Amino acid sequence: MNILIIGLGVIGSTYGFLFKQAGHHVEHYLRNESHKKVIKQLSVSLLDGRKSAEGIQTEGQYDITLCSKKRYDLIFVSVAQGKISSVMQEIREEQFEGTLLICCNLWLDRATLDRMMQGYHYILGFPVAGGHLECGGDSIPSQAKLDACVFDHFMLENVSSVGITNGTDVCQLFASCHIQLEQPHDMIEWIALHMAINAAVITVAGAATDINDSAQAARRLMNSTTLLAEVIKIVRETLKIVASRGINLKLLRDKLWLFYLPARLSAYFMKRMFARNNLTRRIMELHGNIEDLLYICECVYNEGKSNHISAPIFYRKVALLKAKL
Repeated sequence: MNILIIGLGVIGSTYGFLFKQAGHHVEHYLRNESHKKVIKQLSVSLLDGRKSAEGIQTEGQYDITLCSKKRYDLIFVSVAQGKISSVMQEIREEQFEGTLLICCNLWLDRATLDRMMQGYHYILGFPVAGGHLECGGDSIPSQAKLDACVFDHFMLENVSSVGITNGTDVCQLFASCHIQLEQPHDMIEWIALHMAINAAVITVAGAATDINDSAQAARRLMNSTTLLAEVIKIVRETLKIVASRGINLKLLRDKLWLFYLPARLSAYFMKRMFARNNLTRRIMELHGNIEDLLYICECVYNEGKSNHISAPIFYRKVALLKAKL
C-alpha cells in the first residue's frame, strides 16, 4: 500500500516503521514550519511483542520519506490532545486523497466526528503501542531516536460496517506486519471507556508523585497495591461518567469485571499483571506526553461536571494534579 503518515509522532512513526519493514511505501506529511522536518532518519529501539508475549528487544533504522503526492491508499492520523479538527483542515488544504485511519484519543460522538470527516471515507482504530521520540531539544539533529514498544494486536472498527472501499486492503496491511485485529462492537464507546480508565490511572499516578517524571510515576503506581486500589475506586466513578454519555456498560461487563471486585483484590490482580507483563510495564513507563495525559483527564472531568455526575475522588485528584503542574 501507499501510506501517508500525518506528522512524525510516536504512534505514526512506530507503525510507519513496521509498515515499511513489511514492504509498503510510507511517507510522512510535515508542515513547512515543523521543526521535525530536518529529521531524515530515526534510530529505532523497539520492544516488539508481535512474536513474544514478553517482547523481543530489537534495534533498527527508519528512513523518513516526506510526502511526494496527493493520492494515497491510506492516510494514517494519530494526533495528541484531540486536535483532529485542525489536522483535518490541513488535510483538506493540502488536498490529500485516500482512506483515513483515525487512531487517537477522541472524546466525540459519531455525529460530530462525521461532520469533521465530511468528504472523506474513514475508519476508526486505536494503537496498542507507545513510546518516546527523542529529538534533541531545540537543536534537532537530522537523526533522532524512537524508543517504543508494540503489541501483537490493533483495535479497528469492523471494516464491513464503515463506508470505506479498501477495507480488505487495510486488514491485509496489518496482517502483513503480523498484527492481529481486534474489533469492538462500537469503537467510539471503546475509546471513551479506554480514556475513562486511563484518566483514573493518570490522576492517581500524577497526584502521588511528580507527573513530569512520568516513568517514575508509572513505576511507583504499578508497584503499589494502595495506589492501584485508588485507581479501582476512581475507575468506578469515571465509568459513571461514561454511562452518562448514553453508553450501556452492561454490554461491556465481560471487560470491566475486574473493576467491580473489592478494590484491594482488584489491585492485587493489577499489580501481578504489571509484574508479569513486560510490554505493559514498558508502555506505561514510556507514555510521557504530559499535555496529552491532561487532555484525557480533562475530557472525562468536563463531561462529568457537565452531566452533574458524582465523582468526588476523581475530581479531587484532577485538582491535585493540576495544582502540581
